[in-house]
Amino acid sequence: MADTEVDEQTGDGTARASRQDARDERRAARLAKQIGAFARRHGGAAEGQLAYLGQAGTRIVLVAQDGDWGDLLAPSHDVALKAVEKSGITVHETFDGEFAAKVRTGPYEWTRMAGIQVGGPANP
Repeated sequence: MADTEVDEQTGDGTARASRQDARDERRAARLAKQIGAFARRHGGAAEGQLAYLGQAGTRIVLVAQDGDWGDLLAPSHDVALKAVEKSGITVHETFDGEFAAKVRTGPYEWTRMAGIQVGGPANP
């Protein structure tokens, strides 16, 4: 009887893991679809960088061909990796150098980020 209980527990754990894997695949597919839509809206191509946030997940920072940028949050680093692989974008190790130079900022970013720190106008 004890052997049967162990087998059932193992089967349960396997089923739970496969459900989690399926859920992660759906999340990655959904994120890949959003990455593709972002790229199409902004010139057809995008590049990215993954920023691990700990238990909160992983931030996928996107920079489009036209310089617009945005981000998405994946529940885990593995899901983020799967999403960028499915989307086919170029992924950079760090957000510096030539990659960072591609970002185009507008008035909102200047007043929100730098403006607050240097006494600039407040955002409406």
